[in-house]
Amino acid sequence: MRLQGSVVPIEQVSREDRDTMYSLMTVCYANIHRAAFEADLDAKHWVMQLRSRTTGELIGFSSQVLLQVEVSNVTIDALYSGDTVVDPRHWGDPALAHAWGNFAMDLINRNAGHPLYWFLTSKGFRTYRFLPLFFHEFYPRTGVPTPSWERAVLNALGRRVAPSRFDRRTQIIHADGAKDFLKPEIGTPQSRTTNDLHVRFFVENNPGHAQGDELCCVAPLSAENFTRAAYRMINLSVGDLQPT
Repeated sequence: MRLQGSVVPIEQVSREDRDTMYSLMTVCYANIHRAAFEADLDAKHWVMQLRSRTTGELIGFSSQVLLQVEVSNVTIDALYSGDTVVDPRHWGDPALAHAWGNFAMDLINRNAGHPLYWFLTSKGFRTYRFLPLFFHEFYPRTGVPTPSWERAVLNALGRRVAPSRFDRRTQIIHADGAKDFLKPEIGTPQSRTTNDLHVRFFVENNPGHAQGDELCCVAPLSAENFTRAAYRMINLSVGDLQPT
């Protein structure tokens, strides 16, 4: 890995880092507004930062918050991943997956015995593709109807995050014109990726993704639900991969 990840409490993120994070967002996203970016960031608990191992330069980040909702009188905790971006020049580096996986595993250990989910609102196929990489069970997904319990969890979390824009029928958070969206060269699947069943499912079930619509997704956050690929990422050390 050429990048190294760390988790920083939101109150410890410097003004300089906020400026860099905003600049990174403008590389991949259109319709970015600084006030909206700051408000979204301040609503999170942590920022997962990716830095160059050699220069310390901030290369990418993912904001995270732990949400809590009630579903049929059961309290549900959900790790919600917000704004996420990596400089395209460093796509393919596993540092983000490694950092997020270790962070999630620590959360699982601390929440043992309590219902815990990962909640993802995906406006891009690359983000959605993270689900089958990391989890055996996640929803919605191709070929498997979303069970009633997971649908209820999705509905509760969707209403929690975007009460006025969440459509419980499609489980999509609709963009309102003020939301950012992926630039076409980033968010439009190429012909080779549309052959991927998961990419095709995402595009078919989120037809407004190019305008910033977000498909709400959940996965049980448990050690048993991680795939072998996820465990390889979680246990990855610097010597496990050679720079390419």
